[in-house]
Amino acid sequence: MPLKPPPLRNDCFALPPGVDWTPVDAALSMLRQRLSPVVAREDVPLGDGVGRVLADDIVARRSNPPEANTAVDGYGFAAGAVGEGDVVLPLVEGRSAAGAPFSGRVPGGAAVRVLTGAALPEGVDTVVLDEDCAVGEGEVAFRGPVKRGANTRKVGEDVAEGVTALSAGRVLTPADLALAAAVGHGALPVFSRLRVGVLSTGDEVVEPGRTAAPGQIFDANRPMLLSMAARFGYEAIDLGHVRDDRNALRARLDGAVGAVDAILTSGGASAGDEDHVSALLRETGALAEWRIALKPGRPLALGMWQGVPVFGLPGNPVAAFVCMLVFARPAMGLLAGAGWQAPVGFDVPAAFTKRKKPGRREYLRARIREGRAEVFASEGSGRVSGLSWAEGLVELEDGGRDIEPGDLVRFIPYGSFGL
Repeated sequence: MPLKPPPLRNDCFALPPGVDWTPVDAALSMLRQRLSPVVAREDVPLGDGVGRVLADDIVARRSNPPEANTAVDGYGFAAGAVGEGDVVLPLVEGRSAAGAPFSGRVPGGAAVRVLTGAALPEGVDTVVLDEDCAVGEGEVAFRGPVKRGANTRKVGEDVAEGVTALSAGRVLTPADLALAAAVGHGALPVFSRLRVGVLSTGDEVVEPGRTAAPGQIFDANRPMLLSMAARFGYEAIDLGHVRDDRNALRARLDGAVGAVDAILTSGGASAGDEDHVSALLRETGALAEWRIALKPGRPLALGMWQGVPVFGLPGNPVAAFVCMLVFARPAMGLLAGAGWQAPVGFDVPAAFTKRKKPGRREYLRARIREGRAEVFASEGSGRVSGLSWAEGLVELEDGGRDIEPGDLVRFIPYGSFGL
């Protein structure tokens, strides 16, 4: 039976006493400290490993290369028998090719034909390139001196037997599968895929493609969040849409227990009369209403529903998108066994002007053009088109700042978030 870690504590999202507005870095630090894997471990065939999270270190069962070999087509010999100037060596009969090694020993002062990837025959420690040789009847000529070990690969110079080739927690790539195969592994220990349920709430929300009545909007959040979860490598499970009915929401959450490992909701995460996500989590005694000092996306409801962590994202699609990337994505990485994955940004000149007030961190929809960061024309959080227009986010620190064109700002491409 797959080994599964213990469940999360019911108070893992609780804020310290007296906390009101939570800085972004403090919120991230609390998530990092309090969350841990919730998924089981299993073994999968090597070819099924891409995108999975490695559950144990992969230790090399065999060195790579497994034996000294030649890096080029040419002629092999012992460097100690070769001096400076013109060199002429007799050729032994036969050759060494990949998968068909030379069976004998090459005596000192003689050479043998070798092909790329072939094991170095006994008595050979150096290879000279075809292009640097002249070959006659039973002999080869080239010009010395030749550096000992030239054009060869040492045994284990890539990975030595017994060392860790891949570390636990890594999200496996095609290149990782090549490395695991090269050091002798045909199966890999991985965590089960994190099952992420996505639920939309609100009377105003209508399924895309259907008829919307006055005052209603199409559900942009659910397809967005489901596809984001899938891009992160998780099993995205559609929990549908629930109207502003507390009993219906409770039933939907109850039905998700056992089928998902984490739940993302959008809408109903604040403290209004119709914010039923917050209200239900409050009833369980496991609600933490994190008012994040963040723009966009201040309300973030975090809690546990029968042992399942719930991330109550804002209903506004732009705010939901930003909170998903900034908070839910690294948190789900911990739940999935991949550890904390901070996005990688870089400093680029701004192509915009902005006067930023102190007190909140801001994320601007942005893209790079001609080496500079452009930002979307409007900061309005209802402008969903800005998410599609952008190629990443400009992150502005918590303090106040006056930005002029040419000033350096931190740009985080969507790719650094795994999108």
